[in-house]
Amino acid sequence: MPTTATTTGHFTFADWKESAVTAEDTFPRLAHATVTNAFSGGIEAEATTCDYTVAYLTGTTGAFAGMELLTGRVDGRAGTFAVEERGRFTSDGTVHCTFEVVEGSGTGELAGLRGTGGFTYRHGETKVPYTFEYAMD
Repeated sequence: MPTTATTTGHFTFADWKESAVTAEDTFPRLAHATVTNAFSGGIEAEATTCDYTVAYLTGTTGAFAGMELLTGRVDGRAGTFAVEERGRFTSDGTVHCTFEVVEGSGTGELAGLRGTGGFTYRHGETKVPYTFEYAMD
């Protein structure tokens, strides 16, 4: 039976590009965001590729779902893996997100990676803390 490990660290938003999918002056409305993040700590990934669909309920509240591809290391093991992300954001600028490794997406030393994690971002933070609980098959 695989051993479960928990790792932590921070990430920063390196780039955020958002475009409207539906009319910007109506709610709810949809947007598409392409994001690049940089992870440090237990997950080391210099430039991830992330793609979100965002549902704005108001100008400052809503939900999002997306996929992120990370190439780098998890606790020293090198490879690539994808995570599926789901989250909500509130009018006070707080974002709550959970993520899960896409089954079968691990490559290299990360083949067989399984796990879940999450983060809470508060408006104005430059580093976002995350936690990640994982196991290897």
